[in-house]
Amino acid sequence: MTRVSIVTISFNQAEFVERTILSVLAQDYPDIEYIVVDPGSTDGSREIIERYRPRISKIILRPDQGAADGLNGGFAEATGEIFGFLNSDDMLLPGAVSSAVAFLEKHKEIDVVSGHSNIVGPDDRFLRRVYSDRMLVKAYVYGELFLMQASTFFRREIFDRVGGLNVKNRISWDGELFLNMALAGGRFAVTNQFWSAYRIHEQSITGTKSNKERLRRSHEEIFSAVMGRPPGKTDTAISFGYRMLRKILNPRDTWERIFRGPLFGRSLNS
Repeated sequence: MTRVSIVTISFNQAEFVERTILSVLAQDYPDIEYIVVDPGSTDGSREIIERYRPRISKIILRPDQGAADGLNGGFAEATGEIFGFLNSDDMLLPGAVSSAVAFLEKHKEIDVVSGHSNIVGPDDRFLRRVYSDRMLVKAYVYGELFLMQASTFFRREIFDRVGGLNVKNRISWDGELFLNMALAGGRFAVTNQFWSAYRIHEQSITGTKSNKERLRRSHEEIFSAVMGRPPGKTDTAISFGYRMLRKILNPRDTWERIFRGPLFGRSLNS
C-alpha cells in the first residue's frame, strides 16, 4: 500500500491546532504517516499536540527558520511516497487522502494533484468555496494562478527533485514550491473534489490586506527570478490578460468571488 506522509507546521495556534490534528486522524486511509512540527509555541499548542502523541507518527519540537524550514525538516523524516502539508489552522475533509491516492495511482503520469477547498472562519462557519486553477507557469508568474495548498498532494520524487521549499520565502513558500515543481517538469492535474477546509482569521496570511501587500512583493521577487528582469509597465496589461483568462478557465471561482466575496481583506463578521 502507498504510504502518505502529511506534515503539519504549528506555531502558537492553540485555538485551531486540535481541529487540524483530528481532521488528519479521522481520515479513512489506512497508511498515513503524520508528522507535526512545532518550533516553540508558548500558547498551549504543545500541550494539545502532546495529548495526541500516541496517534501521531512523529512530533518534531525544535527551533527553525520559519514555516518553509519547518516543513523541510518534517519531510526530511518522512518515509511516504506521496506528500501533503497542512497548516495548523486548516483541516482535511473526510476522505481527502483516499481520494488523492486513488487519483495518483490511476494517473501514474501526474506528479501533483490539487482539489478544491471550502473557506471557513475561526468558528468553522462556511464562507465560500475556492477552486484550484490548472497550472500555467506564466499565469503564476503574473500572479494570476492559485492552487489550494491544503488540497494539494504530490509525489516524493518531485519534491526531492526541486530540493524542497525555499526557506527564504516567508509568505508564499507553498506557491513557490509548486512553481518550482512545474519548472522542473512536474505534471499537474486538478480534480473536481473538495479536499480541505482553508481557514481565514485575523492572524492568517490570507485574512488581512497587509499580507496581501506582502504577497504582492513576494510575487514580484519570483517574477524577477523567473523572467530575469523586474516587472515593467507592459506586464500590467499581460497580467490583466491572464486575469481574464483565469475567469474564463475557472468560472466557478469567479462566481464565488462575485456572490460570496473576496479572500483578501474580507470581514470575518459578515
